[in-house]
Amino acid sequence: MLIFGERINGMFTDIGDALRNKDPKAIQYWAVKQQEGGAHYLDVNSGPAIPTHERVEAYEWMVNVIQEVSELPLVLDSTNYDAIEAGLKVCKRPAIINSCPAEQVKIERVFPMAIQYNAGIIGLTMDKKGIPKDAENRVAFAMELVAAADEYGVPMEDLYIDPLILPVNVAQEHAPEVLESLRQVKMLANPAPRTVLGLSNVSQKSPDRNLINRTYMAMAVACGLDAAIMDANDDDLVDVAATTQILLNRSIYADSYLKVFRAR
Repeated sequence: MLIFGERINGMFTDIGDALRNKDPKAIQYWAVKQQEGGAHYLDVNSGPAIPTHERVEAYEWMVNVIQEVSELPLVLDSTNYDAIEAGLKVCKRPAIINSCPAEQVKIERVFPMAIQYNAGIIGLTMDKKGIPKDAENRVAFAMELVAAADEYGVPMEDLYIDPLILPVNVAQEHAPEVLESLRQVKMLANPAPRTVLGLSNVSQKSPDRNLINRTYMAMAVACGLDAAIMDANDDDLVDVAATTQILLNRSIYADSYLKVFRAR
C-alpha cells in the first residue's frame, strides 16, 4: 500500500503563499513532515496559486526545493503537461504523472512522455463528458488506458488507474461503484494495473472526515486499492493502511509492523 502525501498543494494557504513568494520553507517543511509520517511519494500540485503561464517555472522550482530535503519520489500533479515535463526533467528519481483521462489527445501527450522520463501514469476513468456514475463505464475507460499502456509500451505496474471517488455527502451512490471498479480493474490485464484514489475527496465537506477516510480506505484496500493520495500525517489513517497489509497477508506480521510500514 503506497501513500502519496497530499499536503504540497497550492490550495493550502501556506503552500500557495510559498509559491507566490518563492519561499521554500513551507514546502520543505511538509516534504520532511510527510516523509516522517509514512509517505512513500509526495504529490506536488501548484493548485490555483500560480497562473498558468508561470507553472513551467514553478514546477521546476518546486521539484528542486523538495529534493534538497527529501529523497522521496514525486507525483507531479497538474493539468498543464508542459509544467509536469519541466518537473520530470529535474527529478532525481522516477516520478508519476498525475494525471491522464481517457482522451486520445491527452494520451498521445502523456504516454510518450512517461516512456521518455521513465515515469508512471495515473489514468483517470473519465473523458470530456466527466465522471461516469456506474462501475461499468468507469471500467470501460480503464480498459482504454490499459490498451494505451500496451500500445506505447508503458509497463502495467507503472499504470495507476484512478476510478475517481466523489464526496459521499453529495454523491453517495458513487462510493460502492468505485469499490466495484477497483475489483474489476484488477482483471483487465495480467499483470494487472495498479489502482489509486484521491482518498480525501470521499469526505470533502463532511464533519466526520477522518472517520470516513479511514473506513473507506479499509474497504477500498480489500477491493484492490494499491495507493492513495492522502493525509500522510493522520497517524490513525496510516495505521489503517499498515494494518490492511497484514490482514490481507500482503506483508509478514510482526509486533512492530506499524513501525516497519513507516520505515519502508
